[in-house]
Amino acid sequence: MQHPYVGMWVTEDGRIRQELRSDGRYDEARGSRRSAYQGRYEVRGTHIDYWDDTGFTADGTFVSEDELRHGGMVFRRERTGASDPLR
Repeated sequence: MQHPYVGMWVTEDGRIRQELRSDGRYDEARGSRRSAYQGRYEVRGTHIDYWDDTGFTADGTFVSEDELRHGGMVFRRERTGASDPLR
């Protein structure tokens, strides 16, 4: 079953863009650096755990279906349907 948080999440300044894919993988762009971080993630309720392909781990919390707090940052859901991490 697909959770409601699949899609593109972006910081207010647009510098960090994180795509949560339906296959349980994520791809995060930072500035002009595409795929700066990639790995798998798991959502349980409103909690998300990340496992980067390099071994780094992190977590976050969905405050609502449109707000994610992760790594001291606030991400908002992008509703345009874009999938290019640098768009």
